[in-house]
Amino acid sequence: MKPIADQDEVIRQLDWNLLRTFMFVVQDGSITLAAKRLMRRQPSVSQALQRLEAQIGTVLIDRSPSHFRVTPAGQALYQECLETFGSLARAIQTAQGTEDTVTGTVRLALLSRVENAFFDDVLAEFHRQFPEVQFDIEVMSSKGVREAVLAKTASLGVCLVNDAQPNLETDILYRTYFGFYCGPSHPLFGKDSLSLDDLRDHTSVSFRTDHLWDALRPVALLRAQHKLDNMVIGYTSDLDEARRMITAGLGFGPLPVHIAEKHVATGKLWRLPPYENSLAIDIHLVHHRTARLSRAESALLNLFQTRLNATSLAERSNTPDLDN
Repeated sequence: MKPIADQDEVIRQLDWNLLRTFMFVVQDGSITLAAKRLMRRQPSVSQALQRLEAQIGTVLIDRSPSHFRVTPAGQALYQECLETFGSLARAIQTAQGTEDTVTGTVRLALLSRVENAFFDDVLAEFHRQFPEVQFDIEVMSSKGVREAVLAKTASLGVCLVNDAQPNLETDILYRTYFGFYCGPSHPLFGKDSLSLDDLRDHTSVSFRTDHLWDALRPVALLRAQHKLDNMVIGYTSDLDEARRMITAGLGFGPLPVHIAEKHVATGKLWRLPPYENSLAIDIHLVHHRTARLSRAESALLNLFQTRLNATSLAERSNTPDLDN
């Protein structure tokens, strides 16, 4: 840790972009994923983290090719960064919202591959009503979405929710259905009339939220009941990366049916049991309970809530055709 006398100098010389990069790395739990979201090369993100640690004088993330852990100092700095960047974002939005016309920027944090007609329709309707409002949309893990909303760096979020949090207001935006799939090189590819027991001795891939205590609990529960969780060979928070691993033959794994069936039609994936769409997962719209919203943010939140109240869950959900 830097001596107290040096702290003023550190603050004067500190590059705030290093702090922002550090926040992304912590939220994604990976330098590689953070680089992807920042649209930068992995070495530059790694170097930025090294520069920040050198300037502050302490290790923020204990990392190696097989290990990633945020240190207590890193966790403390991360929480302060969330508060600081959140306060700055709120100040800018307040300044932007003083004109008669509704303007400014609405920041949305979304989990990967939010493909939902209801959500798209609400955004389209909002743009027709308030064409001067700009959008800043970031894709991150569900944990990252929740933290961004709680830190007030995102106006609204769309994510999985595993349990209630005091300052987080949640509404079910839509319901989607998961199924198990494998790729062309998998031994079960092309086979019909399989049972869940047929999957038992095969490797699999999974999402980091695929745990009994987390947001993909129905998937984890099915795995546990049929002893399918003993040979997990790959984890990810990104839907496209999960599909990549499954298609590449690393193992079978869960995917949203409405997305995966498009790839089944082209011969890149194969549906495995359970064949009925019983693994229902709710995707939530989240916002901060006590955040002071700009006029643009309030207008969008009010529109979402009005449309949610007027549209049934079945109408706004991703219900596969084969679920009828």
